[in-house]
This record gives sequence, structure tokens and C-alpha cells, in this order.
Amino acid sequence: MAEEGAPGRRGERSEEGPAERGPGAAFHMFVLMEDLLDKLKLLSYEEEALRRHNMRPLSRHYFALPTNPGEQFFMFCTLSAWLITKAGRPFEQPQEYDDPNAVISNVLSELRSFGRPVDFPPSKLKTGCGEQVCYVLDCLAEEALKHTGFSWKRPAYPTEEPEEEEITEDDAELTLDKLEEDVAEEESDNEENYIDLNVLKAQTYRSNMNDTAKQEEILQSTTDAAEWNLEVERVLPQLKVTVRTDNKDWRIHVDQMHQHKDGIDSSLKETRITEALEKVKQETEEKGSSMTDGAPLVKIKQALTKLRQETIQMDIQIGVMEHTLLQSKLKEKSNMTRDMHATVIPEATVGAY
Repeated sequence: MAEEGAPGRRGERSEEGPAERGPGAAFHMFVLMEDLLDKLKLLSYEEEALRRHNMRPLSRHYFALPTNPGEQFFMFCTLSAWLITKAGRPFEQPQEYDDPNAVISNVLSELRSFGRPVDFPPSKLKTGCGEQVCYVLDCLAEEALKHTGFSWKRPAYPTEEPEEEEITEDDAELTLDKLEEDVAEEESDNEENYIDLNVLKAQTYRSNMNDTAKQEEILQSTTDAAEWNLEVERVLPQLKVTVRTDNKDWRIHVDQMHQHKDGIDSSLKETRITEALEKVKQETEEKGSSMTDGAPLVKIKQALTKLRQETIQMDIQIGVMEHTLLQSKLKEKSNMTRDMHATVIPEATVGAY
């Protein structure tokens, strides 16, 4: 294996801060995951490990990003057990109901037995993703490749022999003659590019005269008016321009806004009128019900009846009180009369003696 100590250095630096490891430390796990995926493909993990458990192939950053912790942890345990077995060590395939701490402890024990350093807490592996997970699987994949006898080799590039162009003397003479002809043609073209101003002036004057004559011919038309009208009627349908409306045009949106505004205003007016009508209708119904309802009259009659009863009771109470007062007065008068007779009789008796 080439540079077997590199993964160990990765594990030793896994607990360092980002400032100590440099600005690219955050992307180190992605690079490590891509290396791991290449090594797993070399070990034919899809045919030997995934198909046995009906699992899908890994993506480029499967263990680098957290997606489904339960699924990722089970995939980590499955691949770890397979890689340890691939490296020549017996290891029981973990099940879903096994204790995660026990499985992680057994995997780290096997990793230490391969001479790989483990300087991070086992709890880092429970999430099923992260740099520590990629480091453990990468080390186990390297041990499996070492056990299978795989070795990295330098790429062999094919050597290409440059083709040398052999120029014969005849070809050289032909090339020189062709070059002289090209130079002569360029010189003649340059001479033709020079323009005589007098000739240009005469050509301009003749073109202006021709344009004036054409304009006079146009002003004096010989076309029949009836034929012209027939031609206009025939061509008129083809001259109509149809502008296709584009829903993305801002003018259409403005028109739609105005239409919606008008619709809202009309709806609000109708709503206000409806509310006013409902209010008037409710007031009318209340007045009509109050006029036709006999409940107030019944209440008045009941109140009058109650007043009559109270008046009768008051009259009775007044009569009882008057009778009581009369009796008390009569009793008082009789007592006074009796007292007067009692005082008069002894005086008469005294006078007789």
C-alpha cells in the first residue's frame, strides 16, 4: 500500500480545531469519503456486501453529510463488519437489535489490532456520519486491500512519436513560387483600393440625377385607380398585424391590476349598499313587530291587575287599622267612665255619714 501512514495522520488530527488544521479542514471529510468510495468499488462492495442486505449503492458524500442517522449507522456497522472479514479477521455481522456501544467497541478493537490509532471518543461514531466514520472505514478498506494483495501502481502513459514533415526541394520551390504570386496579388489589390476623387464625384452626380428622374416618374403615376383599389382589397387581410399578448409583459399586468381595482371598487359599493339596505330592513322589521306585537298591552293589563289587587289589600289593611283604632278609643273611653264613677260613689257615702 502507498502511504499507509496517511490515514493515521488523518485520525490524529480529527480532534484539532479548524483554525489549527487550516481553512480546508471543513472539506477534508468529503475528500476522505471520495477516496473511501473508490476503495470500496475496488473491493466490489456492491456485489459482495450490498446485494446480500438489499441496500443501495453509496453516494459520493454518503458518510460526510447527516441524512438518516439510523440508516447511516447500520450501513457503517455492515460495511465495517464486511471490511474486517475481508481483511482476514472473523467478525460477526451486526444486527439491528444489537447494542450500538458494543458494536462500536468491537469495531474499534479490530481497528487498533491493525495498528491504527484511535484518538477520538466512540460516541463520534453513533451518528453514522462525520470524519471519524470516514476515517474508520477508510482504514479498514486499506487493510482489506492489503489482505487481497492489491497495490497502487503508477499510471503508464502511451508514448507518441512526433511525425516529422519532410519537405522535398520541389515542394520548397513550389511554396516559394506560390508565396511570390500571393505577394503580387496583394500589391495589385492595394493598387485597386486607391480611389480617384474626381471619378467618385462624377459617379455621385450621376446617381443623384437618376434618383431625381425616378422620383419624377413616381409622382406622375399611370396606375388605374380601380385596379389599385382591387389590389388594396386583395392585400388588406395580409397587412393586418396581430400582436400576441405575452403574459410576462408589464403592461398586461398593469391592465389586470386596473381591472381588479375596478372590480373591487364595484364590489365594495354593492356591499355598502347591501349593508345599508339590510340595516333599514332590520329597523323596519323591528318597528313593525313593535306595532303589531301585543306583548306590551298584556304587560300593561297585568300591571293594572296587580295594582288593583294591591289597592284592595291596602283598603283591607286600612279598615282593620281603623277598626282596631276605634276599639282602642272605645276601650279607653269606657275605662275613663269607670274611673270617674269609682271616684264619685265614695264622696256620696261620706256625706251621708
